[in-house]
Amino acid sequence: MRDLAGGTRKSAVLNVRLLPTNPVLPSLNLPASLLETLSALGPCFTAPGFVTFCGLVAGLAGRVHRRTVVGMLLGGCLQQAWPHDRAHYFFARARWELDQLGLAVAQLVVLLLVPPGADLRVAVDDSVFRRSGRKVHGAGWQHDGSSPAKNKLSYGNCFVTAAILADLPFCSRTVGLPVLARLHLPGKGKGPGKVETAAALASQLALAFPGRLVHVVADAAYHGPALRTLPENVTWTCRIPRNAVPYDLAPPRTGKRGRPRAKGKRLGTADDIAAAAAWATVTVPAYRREDIKHVTEVTCLWYGSWHTRTVRLILSRDQRTSSGYDLALVTTDLDASPATLVARYATRWAIEQAFADARNVLGAGEARNRVRRAVERTVPFAMLAYTLIVCWYARHGHDPADIDDRRAAQPWYRTKTEPAFEDMLIKLRRTIIAARFSPSCPSQPAHDQIRAVLAAWDAAAA
Repeated sequence: MRDLAGGTRKSAVLNVRLLPTNPVLPSLNLPASLLETLSALGPCFTAPGFVTFCGLVAGLAGRVHRRTVVGMLLGGCLQQAWPHDRAHYFFARARWELDQLGLAVAQLVVLLLVPPGADLRVAVDDSVFRRSGRKVHGAGWQHDGSSPAKNKLSYGNCFVTAAILADLPFCSRTVGLPVLARLHLPGKGKGPGKVETAAALASQLALAFPGRLVHVVADAAYHGPALRTLPENVTWTCRIPRNAVPYDLAPPRTGKRGRPRAKGKRLGTADDIAAAAAWATVTVPAYRREDIKHVTEVTCLWYGSWHTRTVRLILSRDQRTSSGYDLALVTTDLDASPATLVARYATRWAIEQAFADARNVLGAGEARNRVRRAVERTVPFAMLAYTLIVCWYARHGHDPADIDDRRAAQPWYRTKTEPAFEDMLIKLRRTIIAARFSPSCPSQPAHDQIRAVLAAWDAAAA
């Protein structure tokens, strides 16, 4: 194997040296595998900014609880090497662009985890990260599907996120890897809406990968006129509201004077269409199993969202359901089969799992910063770190023995056959610990050093 400079890699640990103009700060000892994953993102930062970025990614991964900005320094064992305002400066004032970094991470994901030339599958959704305090930029009371409250409202920051959906060779489930995220400001007139933001994120991915089709899936909240200007290589599939009324395609011109009709006859709601439809039986691979579904489709216009662009309405129901439908999708993809579209929409759940893992396992949203740029950057930084950890594990960290070790340590997981994100994070933590305690000149370790390594090794799985 060769290192980034083209030489032979002789050690399992590479040193990221700080600028010579600041000799007080020591070097970072990072695993060679992690540095190789992060090195593709170097052009997004200045030289000292990239060092800070590497340290904070490793610190966020290494921190078990209280993943605040200062907690990232503690997780990277940098509290004695860096002043705490270096980390705060990185989020609040440092010179780097979030969208540029997200597109670089997207390029890395496509390079490592997507087959060459294959279409991209992208899920878009929003999630609220709960905060407190009146001075937090962009915070407010918003709908939160994960809220324990009965009214499903939470006070916090909402981020609209685009995640690339990928299939890992060692997982039967599709994983969602967040690559682009933007803060949504609640309230009318305070900024673009969620649909406009989602369309902008999808357009950025389409422009970054002009030779690929980008198939976007979203829930029922993501429809509207903003989707009419999407690039040609983007298809959009989302649920259609129950009260939406599709129309038949525009009739041919009659040759008479006056403006020709833009839409045909009214087809009724999805309930009306399902009552008179002819259903076909298909097999849909979704949620780790193959289900028998009854499906029907109608080529139509959804005038309110896509105006005169031709779309398809796909209705699906379980084989035991004799009337109505379970799922109603509207899509601009005119070529895929109904079974493919239903299966594609089922993979949307991967972004919900990504939100849960990034929040509950990695600690996204625990930072307490309040100023605008810091709030806009910190949660997306954590979600990008989530994606980078999965990429690192897929390229360097996976070992089938990890599952055996997990079952041996926790024997109640008898049916566990695949790594969860928590397993990937534990593997990276222990790799970082091994690099941190591996000196360049081997010598007999002291007893306190041995105890420190063992304590850190156990804490990595806490």
